[in-house]
Amino acid sequence: MKLLRLIRCLNPTGGGPIEGIRQITPHLAALGVRTSVASLDPPDAPWLQHQPFEAIGLGPVSGGYGYHRGLPSRIQALARQHDAVIIHGIWQYHAFATWRALRGSNIPYFVFTHGMLDPWFKRTYPLKHFKKWAYWPWADYRVLRDATGVLFTTEQERQLARQSFWLYRANERVVGYGTSAPPGDAELQREVFLQRFPHLRGKRLLLFLSRIHPKKGVDLLIEAFAAVASSDPRLQLVIAGPDQVGWQAALQRRAAELGIAERITWAGMISGELKWGAFRCAELFCLPSHQENFGIVVAEALACGLPVAIAEPVNISAEVATARAGLVHVDNTAGTTAALRQWLALPTAEHEQMGRRGAQLFADSFDFASVACALMPVLESAIGNKPMDMDE
Repeated sequence: MKLLRLIRCLNPTGGGPIEGIRQITPHLAALGVRTSVASLDPPDAPWLQHQPFEAIGLGPVSGGYGYHRGLPSRIQALARQHDAVIIHGIWQYHAFATWRALRGSNIPYFVFTHGMLDPWFKRTYPLKHFKKWAYWPWADYRVLRDATGVLFTTEQERQLARQSFWLYRANERVVGYGTSAPPGDAELQREVFLQRFPHLRGKRLLLFLSRIHPKKGVDLLIEAFAAVASSDPRLQLVIAGPDQVGWQAALQRRAAELGIAERITWAGMISGELKWGAFRCAELFCLPSHQENFGIVVAEALACGLPVAIAEPVNISAEVATARAGLVHVDNTAGTTAALRQWLALPTAEHEQMGRRGAQLFADSFDFASVACALMPVLESAIGNKPMDMDE
């Protein structure tokens, strides 16, 4: 089977969808799927190199929307070389251009909305939502309406997607999502991290690893950490991730006002052994997001046996709560603070049991090896479930 994925950009700072494509590709390859990924990046973009799939840059394009006059015809030509197409994300031209390219054809296409229909955006950015309403009926409504399937990572995401626009039709499928099992040597990864940040050796680390963005609730975590930091001088908060909107300086000023500036390590964007080392060295992973479609970083923490404290709007919070793999709290300062206090009050034995339950939850539900297997019947049914020649 030949699968074409379409995404706005493959820059790794873009977060979960890009990492998800990278991680699931080898598992699909093991099942006989050859993947190509087309983005609106310029063909010479550095992040198109050394990928586990064929990366095709269709750019450069104009503006944030990514308009390019000839894009539908280029997508159509690519799609004809593949058996199925998956669009990642909406609200940008790559999705509408794919609809224009494939409507009326016999090439099935699917759409991952990646949480972009979550009503949180409607409440938080009403002006942007109004603009989307003007765009929705003649563009993305049609993209979803005519798709072979609209794919959701969780049941919670599927239910929320129905609440943003009254004009909504979609052939919905919940197919799951996840990440790959942690690679490499855990002890080596710990040492890599501690050599990079030697002042953290022997500390109790609370880890935030995500984009530094208001949606992610890192400001709530800083306030909550300030409320509990005095309970143990060994406590240290590690904030790792790219500062995409220039917010870090304001957060650092707030930390100074709270008297905890020296208790926070700003690690920047980390990857590879350094990232896994951060998970291995931490005792609790924290993500107090106001909106989170899935949260690959949460799955990565669980895979490492690291308990999590996540806000209710993280769409796998129900699974985490049911498995007792972490603490689930309201996405405000009081809720985040209460979760940290609860964690610090738990005995070490419960910390360890929670970590083991998290690792089991990952293995059962969020390992991309099993997610890939679950996705295959969806793709095969759309293309007639006929044998595929990998050399055709």
